[in-house]
Amino acid sequence: MSFNIYHNLFIKASQEAVFNAVSIPEHLDNWWSLKSSGTPELGVEYNLNFTDEYNWFCKVSKLELNKLIAFKMTVSDKDWDPTTFQFELEPHNEGTMLKFSHVNWPEANDHFKYSSFCWAMLLSGLKNYLEKGLVIPFEERN
Repeated sequence: MSFNIYHNLFIKASQEAVFNAVSIPEHLDNWWSLKSSGTPELGVEYNLNFTDEYNWFCKVSKLELNKLIAFKMTVSDKDWDPTTFQFELEPHNEGTMLKFSHVNWPEANDHFKYSSFCWAMLLSGLKNYLEKGLVIPFEERN
């Protein structure tokens, strides 16, 4: 049995803008990671650096330009290692519906529950970044 996190949110921005924000390192660093690297190409490895202790890696496991990108964790911690997180984008009135998932958690432990909360907060930060140009300093992100 595995456990999954799901969050859907509407963002008043184009699918291309949302896709870039969840796949281009310069944008990722404005709402999620401290410093990241990678390119949105199938099989490419991303480095997601949050601190020296949390210097994680993942690979692009699914990709449809401006529609979907999924990352399979390769180096992280025991809870995140078997997981994949995905951003699926659909047109919605004056913007984009973002369907986020983070699947294959081995157990619904405290880390899983805290990560679900953090993703909700971070995705709110992504929305504010795209809609208002707001960048929250890394030290103040959950």
